[in-house]
Amino acid sequence: MQEQYRTIAQAGVHETEVNRSRFICSLAPVATEEEAQEFIAGVRKEHPTATHNCFAYVIGADASVQKASDDGEPGGTAGVPMLQMLTRREMRYVAAVVTRYYGGVKLGAGGLIRAYGGAVGEALDALGAVTRQRFRLATVTVDHQRAGKLENDLRATGRDVREVTYGEAVTIEIGLPDADVDLFRAWLADTTAGTAKLELGGEAYG
Repeated sequence: MQEQYRTIAQAGVHETEVNRSRFICSLAPVATEEEAQEFIAGVRKEHPTATHNCFAYVIGADASVQKASDDGEPGGTAGVPMLQMLTRREMRYVAAVVTRYYGGVKLGAGGLIRAYGGAVGEALDALGAVTRQRFRLATVTVDHQRAGKLENDLRATGRDVREVTYGEAVTIEIGLPDADVDLFRAWLADTTAGTAKLELGGEAYG
């Protein structure tokens, strides 16, 4: 499994113009293929009069799902260069739609490849990227007397505290890098004099 992956920092739109044709690149983070298709359908609805709405998306930390569409442009001149730009930048869980409004000047195959790939590249530059690390979800259960200090200590040591729930005991949900699990277990036993319980959950990225 990948230890980390890169994705866009936020959804957004970036527009460029090439020989009077408008190229509007819409980018969005997507978790599944269904989300990618919904996003693409949404952009198409927003630009019903556009000449083309070409798309590409990459899903999976290991880029296991990759799709691209030229949407009527000559084969391989739109969706593929868009997809190549996403994979070259090592982007994951991202969908890109480039909407083209034809400006009357034919660009030729090379011009189209540069325009579509370039529109995605410029949009990625404008919106920025973030790296997501793989981590293990874990739950710490501790008594009320120690909970406040433990939560403060967790935050002070830079731990990823996700949720604190007060019931009969206090449960603190955290995210841990896999490599830190054993060290953390020892630190927790030491800090709470062995009274806290640690349960490991599933894996996620964050």
